[in-house]
Amino acid sequence: MATPQALPTKEYFTRNPVVRTRDMDEAKHIISGKLCDHKLEVLGCRSGLFVRHNAVSGRSISANYLHYGADVTVDPGRLDSFYLFQVPLSGSANIRHRGEDMTATTRMGAILNPDRGALLHWGRDCSKLLLQVDRTRLEEVARSITGTPLPGPIRFKMQVDLVNGPGRELKRLVMACAQAIENGDLFQGPLAARDLRAEEDLAHALLTLQPSNISHIIERSDRRANPREIRIALEYIHANLAEPINLADIALAAGINVRTLQKGFQRIFGQSPMQVLRNARLDKVHYLLSARRDPPSVGDAAYSCGFSHLGRFSSYYKDRFGHLPSEQR
Repeated sequence: MATPQALPTKEYFTRNPVVRTRDMDEAKHIISGKLCDHKLEVLGCRSGLFVRHNAVSGRSISANYLHYGADVTVDPGRLDSFYLFQVPLSGSANIRHRGEDMTATTRMGAILNPDRGALLHWGRDCSKLLLQVDRTRLEEVARSITGTPLPGPIRFKMQVDLVNGPGRELKRLVMACAQAIENGDLFQGPLAARDLRAEEDLAHALLTLQPSNISHIIERSDRRANPREIRIALEYIHANLAEPINLADIALAAGINVRTLQKGFQRIFGQSPMQVLRNARLDKVHYLLSARRDPPSVGDAAYSCGFSHLGRFSSYYKDRFGHLPSEQR
């Protein structure tokens, strides 16, 4: 048996393998169960085929690493229940989708929409990060952003410029998510509040950074929050510091949509609502640790103010106050 080819780039999520095989039928069967049913054909010599698929799942998003090691054609037809954001890490793949053709590379990613078929030709040196986003959840986030019903299916522009403009930021967020998974900070064991926040952030970024057929609705959805609505949002934040609240919760409490909430906070505070929430939590912890008599432990103070990851909390605390929480006097 030939020695497997060396992978051209970092292999992500190795602690969560789905399949390792040189057998095309086995690869097709197992990957179909994880992503979707599809046709798989090896083009030319099969000697290089060595399929590696790793995946980590949350509630509405899964992050995948996939490498075939040979030239293959993948025909998934319609994805139906999910969107698929493809970030090539090496090599290239030719993609046909919605009557358009493109070549996905490390500089140009792709998004496949669920209600249109696709055909992909992967090069033997192509490896990708695949972000699978549940269609129903993405539509829920879209409605929370706009505050209105959707006129129909959301369809994104297929090409994503990974080097310039909003696409660059979208790639940065996906890679940050992948690294957080690698570090054991996301999607490890039972889902926590930070996992659900990460999923919402990624869905929100996809909707606001990548052009789609509802981009104009999203852009028009900011009607400028009035002072009373901003005050109600702030009061809700301060009343729920210990709770795993998210953008949609704050917007609902204030009676406005997510887009209006975000724009309003950015205009008034120069920060996003979630940044304001985090800083309010940090200020509360600082107050608790500053007590002259019987101050709580750092862990108890952090947990009581909504922080579930002490390492990340300590970093935030030092950035805000110039010292670690354990050094508080």
